[in-house]
Amino acid sequence: MDTGKLYRFDEKQFVTNVNYQLYRQTPSNLCGELVPFESGCVSDGGDYTMELADRRKIRCNLKRRVNRAVIGIPPRYVYHFIGGML
Repeated sequence: MDTGKLYRFDEKQFVTNVNYQLYRQTPSNLCGELVPFESGCVSDGGDYTMELADRRKIRCNLKRRVNRAVIGIPPRYVYHFIGGML
């Protein structure tokens, strides 16, 4: 998994660092999954800007997919994203 940065799309405000994995990539869009470093700071269905490890930026929409089983609170969620290049 690569490490990127997640920003709120409208406010361009930093939210959290993320681990992400790309599953499909074309010249205009891509999709994959990400796991935020901090729990509770990402909203399901929100629009975000993600800066990838290679400094490219994409606009993406996040959908919560899986609640990974962990010991302790709060749980860590995996988010599916679909995005387009900025």
